[in-house]
Amino acid sequence: MSTGFVDKVTISVKAGKGGDGAVTFHREKYVAAGGPDGGDGGRGGDVILAVDDHLSTLMDFRYKRKFTAGNGENGLNKRCSGKDGASVIIKVPRGTLVRDKETGGIMADMSGDEPFVLARGGRGGWGNQHFATPTRQVPRFAKPGLPGESHEVVLELKLLADVGLVGFPNVGKSTLLASVSRARPKIADYHFTTLSPNLGVVYVAEGASFVLADIPGIIEGASEGVGLGHDFLRHIDRCRLLIHVVDASGSEGRDPVEDFEVINRELEEYSPELASRPMIVAANKCDLLGEDREPLERLRSHVTELGYDFCEISAATTSGTRELMQRAAALLAALPPITVYEPDYVPPAPDLGSAEDLDIYLDDDVWYAEGPWMDRLVSTVNFTDYESRMFFDKMLRDNGIYERMEALGVKEGDTISICGMTFEYKS
Repeated sequence: MSTGFVDKVTISVKAGKGGDGAVTFHREKYVAAGGPDGGDGGRGGDVILAVDDHLSTLMDFRYKRKFTAGNGENGLNKRCSGKDGASVIIKVPRGTLVRDKETGGIMADMSGDEPFVLARGGRGGWGNQHFATPTRQVPRFAKPGLPGESHEVVLELKLLADVGLVGFPNVGKSTLLASVSRARPKIADYHFTTLSPNLGVVYVAEGASFVLADIPGIIEGASEGVGLGHDFLRHIDRCRLLIHVVDASGSEGRDPVEDFEVINRELEEYSPELASRPMIVAANKCDLLGEDREPLERLRSHVTELGYDFCEISAATTSGTRELMQRAAALLAALPPITVYEPDYVPPAPDLGSAEDLDIYLDDDVWYAEGPWMDRLVSTVNFTDYESRMFFDKMLRDNGIYERMEALGVKEGDTISICGMTFEYKS
């Protein structure tokens, strides 16, 4: 597509790695055995999406497709934690849908004002200050920082418009938009003047307004990728109401009834749900009919038999346009609000490596279960959430960790330490 309008891109994001914990010991004159004082590593930076209403396309992503947040700094001595990594904020137009590239699952719908954390930074590792016990006073180890999340996602812009104008190229959609709003789309007497969607706000009465979108002309085969329609049909996905603009004068040498049916078939092919939306048929260019009103009356008869609202207008002279917008506003008042897509992305099961390498040992009446497998598992668990805790319990049970513990002598009521957290063992 040669136009500068960009409404679908793929980007890669990577959050920062957590900093490593420090292995240091307190050194001060006249203070013997100061003990471990290694600080914790800083948290890795997040990758965050935020809505920017000054953006109307995804053009900025044409030249930058990879985003990486800063890593957390390593821990320091004197129990000082490393600095958190710098987060990256990615600005997107309102209405951007975020999908996981591999599964197609919806991760977020950027229609509101709340930022969305697309990739979370890794947790910083604990310094050796956390691992001192009465019998292990000189711990010479610390925890490494955990890696941040990474994703490859598809950003897809779906305009937030209440009403969408659909129809063949050059039927007067842009002229209609310009006549009823302050939008100033490019208008000329040739096909595909509109190469990108245009939005305008229509004020019907005091306190009553709605957003109207002029979608580039659809032609036969658009749902299969012919012409421009395929690229822009997604922008009417959210529209609560469609205004189907038809050239009633046949000025392009086409039959109005056939035009109406062709566009409806394309909508049906693209999305049956979209084709079932409420629709007003606007018979445009009625000022060019002259005395022969037969094409207009055939269209009126065909449309009303199918149960659609029918309006006779001339966008060029504004005749009937106010009545059309009032009718649209009245229908909108009874329709549900604009669709906001609910996330349905399910993160894949984490690759946790091998549980067989886990080190389970007793130290000062506390059992420890340590190793990279456990570190990665704990990083995926939210211990304040019941289902997440059940997932953690299932992973330990399915991988034979409980069985190994009991074989080594762990009994009911013993204290278990995992990644600095203590639990009471229950068989």
